[in-house]
Amino acid sequence: MVLAIVDDLMFSSKIRGAAAQLGLQVVFARSAEAALAEMKKSRPKLVILDLDSPRTDPIAILGAMTRDESLTGVPTVGFVSHVRSDLIQAAHDAGAGEVLPRSAFTMRLPAILARATDG
Repeated sequence: MVLAIVDDLMFSSKIRGAAAQLGLQVVFARSAEAALAEMKKSRPKLVILDLDSPRTDPIAILGAMTRDESLTGVPTVGFVSHVRSDLIQAAHDAGAGEVLPRSAFTMRLPAILARATDG
């Protein structure tokens, strides 16, 4: 299962479509509480975070994942506007595995999701 913490409908649609082509199940969470509850219910193979989203508080989610031993090692990919160097640094500091500009995330999405099909 891939957990996407995304409230942007355009990116949700892109993720849903790319995952369907790979036969991956994607669960969408639109709040920090929903995301953490979903992770407790079923450990995801990948967590995707829209780092620009003020509603989901992705930095707090990353911090909570880092503090929770049961979530150690869950791969994370965040995407963000390339001009948000402050947010890029905050995501790295909070434990994000990979942070990409929005355009690069879109281009690499099939390959990113394919990693969640391994193992």
